[in-house]
Amino acid sequence: MTRPGSLVSPEFPSSSAACGSVAGVDEAGRGPLAGPVVAAAVILCPDGITGLADSKVLSAGQRARLEAEIRAHCVFGIGVASVEEIDAINILQATMLAMTRAVEALRDAPGHVLVDGNRLPRWSYSAEAIVKGDALHPCISAASILAKQERDRMMQAAAAQHPHYGWERNMGYGTPEHLAALREHGPCALHRRSFAPVAQAMLL
Repeated sequence: MTRPGSLVSPEFPSSSAACGSVAGVDEAGRGPLAGPVVAAAVILCPDGITGLADSKVLSAGQRARLEAEIRAHCVFGIGVASVEEIDAINILQATMLAMTRAVEALRDAPGHVLVDGNRLPRWSYSAEAIVKGDALHPCISAASILAKQERDRMMQAAAAQHPHYGWERNMGYGTPEHLAALREHGPCALHRRSFAPVAQAMLL
């Protein structure tokens, strides 16, 4: 499991030559019962990326192709808030923390930030929250793809260490399979104890 913090995109042309100044931000993993919440920030290259859409409406193959293109051509940052942070400060604040880390991880500071949803982190960036922004703005769509792909890999890796819960299939969400495993085996260290189904399983 990746440690909390920020992952920075590796090597890019300078922003003045290749990238705009508007960053899109989105998260993955607010609802699951286990694992971190992951956010991504993306500044698209001038030519854009063909086929961008909300990650939830894309196939796994489409997301994989688009992720590779985004990572190769765009400026991006990825921020992670851990299970411990989620339980300590609540999922909303942990999501805001992951988003802040993602923007701070950008190689170039954005001139403006578009955040999917109806709330903004408490930061000094020029920013606006846009409901359903991942379907409206390509830079947010790109961020949604990176966040989901990064988190899915984390949960697939965690599934190898905690095979009871089917995380390679449910990514930590409260599916019937996952809930049944919680009742049978109890929670592990990667479960969010502040979430009601996990707290209830601890009482069994």
